Amino acid sequence: MSLHVDVITIFPDMIRSYVSESILGRAQTLGYLSVTAHDLRDGAHDARRSVDDTPFGGGPGMVLTPGPIAAVIEGANDGAGIARPLIALTPSGKRFDQAQAQTLAHLGSFSLLCGRYEGIDQRILDHYVDEEYSIGDFVLAGGELAALVVIEAAARLIPGVLGNEDSPVAESFADGLLEYPQYTKPQEFSGAQVPPVLLSGDHGRIASWRLAKALKRTLERRPDLIEAKGGLSEADQALLGRIDELEGRQKSD
Repeated sequence: MSLHVDVITIFPDMIRSYVSESILGRAQTLGYLSVTAHDLRDGAHDARRSVDDTPFGGGPGMVLTPGPIAAVIEGANDGAGIARPLIALTPSGKRFDQAQAQTLAHLGSFSLLCGRYEGIDQRILDHYVDEEYSIGDFVLAGGELAALVVIEAAARLIPGVLGNEDSPVAESFADGLLEYPQYTKPQEFSGAQVPPVLLSGDHGRIASWRLAKALKRTLERRPDLIEAKGGLSEADQALLGRIDELEGRQKSD
């Protein structure tokens, strides 16, 4: 299983630099991933390679013009066009989450269009773009960082990319919960000890503790995720009530 991603941007080197490092770089070397960054300015035909202009109706800033974007979309990959679906990274897009990362990881290919300035001419979004994603309720200078977030979130779910096939399964959001706390050596650090349950060798008890801690952390930090699951089940509530027992502590009143 492999994944190809086309990225349309005015800063292709920003994309190329990041995806050549760490997990993504290794994934490309092993053939699990390929990322092609297309320079939006290659679609411009004037001497200045202009890709933006002032908005009709007035207003601050500049807007990415449709001509260069359409030219790159249609002419990429030696005229074959960019991979589909084409996803634009915009503040008004659908919130990107782990479920969407899972979907993208299994598509085989997709493309990302990075916005800049005051946005992208709506005619491109209407006639060329299949979907719009946002990585959160905040505004960035452009879509490049968002594109890298999407690529990494999807690529690391491809079997073989992380090496340990269990890693994506046990992470935050994989089952609608935040991940449980993690510990490693040394056993004692600045007076703080690793929870004894993790040293017990009792894998069933460890699994129960981890689930209980994931439930507790999610309930405290992201109650919206619990609500999305339909609330806490009776089993969840019972497990939360056993955290002290699982950790070998006396339950507080």
